[in-house]
Amino acid sequence: MIYRHLLYIALSLVLLSCQTKTKTSTDVRYAFSADSAYTYIAQQVAFGARVPGSDEHAACGDWLVKELARHGAQVKEQHGFMPNYAGEQQPIRNIVSYFEGTASHTILLCAHWDTRPWTDEETNYEDRFYFVPGANDGASGVGVILEVLRQCAILKDKGEYVPNLQIVFFDCEDMGTPTHYTGKQREHTWCLGSQYWAKEYKQSTVNSQQPTVNCQYGILLDMVGDPSATFPREYFSTMYASGYVEKIWRTAAQLGYARYFVQQSTYYPITDDHYYVNTIAGIPCVDIIDYKPNTETGFAEWWHTRQDDMQNINKQTLQAVGETVITTICSK
Repeated sequence: MIYRHLLYIALSLVLLSCQTKTKTSTDVRYAFSADSAYTYIAQQVAFGARVPGSDEHAACGDWLVKELARHGAQVKEQHGFMPNYAGEQQPIRNIVSYFEGTASHTILLCAHWDTRPWTDEETNYEDRFYFVPGANDGASGVGVILEVLRQCAILKDKGEYVPNLQIVFFDCEDMGTPTHYTGKQREHTWCLGSQYWAKEYKQSTVNSQQPTVNCQYGILLDMVGDPSATFPREYFSTMYASGYVEKIWRTAAQLGYARYFVQQSTYYPITDDHYYVNTIAGIPCVDIIDYKPNTETGFAEWWHTRQDDMQNINKQTLQAVGETVITTICSK
């Protein structure tokens, strides 16, 4: 009787220990507020469409610079020009920042902060010349990263293990050739900001003209707020950063987010900012992007339309992505 009683106590302590470890590694140490991320997204959308060259774009960029600095990041804007779909020189304003953690290595977190100048996926042709609000396509990735940074700053203040963060908000990702354009078709018209940043990063590693942050790997967030989001293992991510894909998707499953981070792969490669981070900068980079194989575009039905607004931003999805990211980067 005494033996069975002691055995029961021992088993209870083991179960309690397991429960405590699980809670400590997810709910306590790696906190993430979906409410805060949602607010960051709403603040961007409130500026209006962030079309490059517009007053709304400039105002939102200034706010992002201040917000990054407020959480302890050192910000250095990157300005330049890239040829656009029409062969014209497109001004670029990348917002580049560095957050010093407590660890020795650096991880790249990135997203694009611009919005598409045309709603060229609208059904009716006459509706294709508005600005895209860009709540999901643009603001969602930025909002999640800002919240990850905020939480990392809190962890750092507590003396916890936190990596250094190179945070880059790419400009002009969505300036690719519009569907109504009838001129000469050019290659590489999307992701202009990441192309520019990757070339500068690569050049700095060659000639050492400026200090280079050596990023161990990178995570790109794109369209991470959809209520029905699923994030498959993207083709280029698996090609260039397979080990980090495994790490992120395994972490998501351990946190209970396997229904978002699905085990399927995309049916085709997705040209996104991570492609140039991988191929030009040489940094293994994973794209966490919502992909819908049953739609004509591969993305949400309201992608690049006027319906890309706050109604299509879901806090549960933000929580799944944000908690997965911060747990991945802050786990030893």
